[in-house]
Amino acid sequence: MHRSRAYAVLIDTPADEAPRAAAFWSAALGATARPFGPAPQFTSLHDALPGLVVAVQAVDDTPRYHLDIETDDVGAETARLVALGATEIARWQECRVLRAPGGHLLCVLPVETPPDEFAAAANVWP
Repeated sequence: MHRSRAYAVLIDTPADEAPRAAAFWSAALGATARPFGPAPQFTSLHDALPGLVVAVQAVDDTPRYHLDIETDDVGAETARLVALGATEIARWQECRVLRAPGGHLLCVLPVETPPDEFAAAANVWP
């Protein structure tokens, strides 16, 4: 048994456009943009979507959106999503990058939220 939940929506933006994109999305969503010190490629958009982390991520690729799913068992959640039709395409630190049917990216990562918040919102999987 493991648990998982939708954790974050990332606005992937070419690195040279990331500051402008962060300013745009901050204003468009009425959110406060804050650089994320430990990982400078991220700019958090505080309170943009209640219950989810929203951030602009500077990438060396094309613009897109992707979903992060946090879990207490990265391997089990990855296997569950692969069984549903996703394909694992990469690993980055402790995260697994998957491509869902239809071509969308998603990342599976260890729990980031406080334990009580995670427990209250997570789905339980056999």
